[in-house]
Amino acid sequence: MNKTPTPNEKPKAERIAKVMARAGLCSRREAERWIDAGRVQVNGKLLDSPAFTVTGDDNVVVDGKPLRGPEITRLWRYHKPAGLVTTHSDDKGRETVFDKMPAEMPRVVSVGRLDLNSEGLLLMTNDGELARKLELPSTGWSRRYRVRVHGHVDEKRLKSLSHGITVDGVRYGPIKAAYDGEDEKRRANAWLTVALSEGKNREVRKVLAHLGLDVNRLIRTAYGPFQLGKLQRGGIEEVKGKVLREQVAGLKKKR
Repeated sequence: MNKTPTPNEKPKAERIAKVMARAGLCSRREAERWIDAGRVQVNGKLLDSPAFTVTGDDNVVVDGKPLRGPEITRLWRYHKPAGLVTTHSDDKGRETVFDKMPAEMPRVVSVGRLDLNSEGLLLMTNDGELARKLELPSTGWSRRYRVRVHGHVDEKRLKSLSHGITVDGVRYGPIKAAYDGEDEKRRANAWLTVALSEGKNREVRKVLAHLGLDVNRLIRTAYGPFQLGKLQRGGIEEVKGKVLREQVAGLKKKR
């Protein structure tokens, strides 16, 4: 499963869910669900809890197939169109972003989510552990959006969001929001630029609704150092390994 340790080196023990995620099989959270569903065996025994560690000496089998070793970490920029859900399977039968991945793509997970009606930059990776890392607010990475709203824009209230705000009992951290002007085609609408670092569920929509603004278009234009740029809607492009290593600490070169 992993590299063989040297004679003086003890095999490193890691949580099974982390090992599965780094192998590109799923996210850590998904791995925990798979274990609970009885899909994972270690050394011939069915696991009944994700609170289990393994080393390179252990034989891990998922869905009857041996777990492959860690893959070289890869990352893609995807321009998500509106109308797709960010999940591997949808109980309502709606199309997902993963249904739209090219046939030659390895299995990937998304870095965070964009809701059904949101569009723009969605990062995809074959490394579930990396996805989890990049989702954490501790990275300090800003998520930037271009947002079209309907309603009266009070620029003073927009600026006040930089101090954070509580909406329906939920505390949101500092948000940078700026008024960009009226929509040329829809005079009753305006465009805003919004940047935040937490990315809680539907944060932009909920906070702006609290200010009396109805979001009718939301486009993510950047996630940390990665930009949507001129990537066409529905297009996907891999981030070069050198660029990825420069932007994400701890990644190793391909051997």
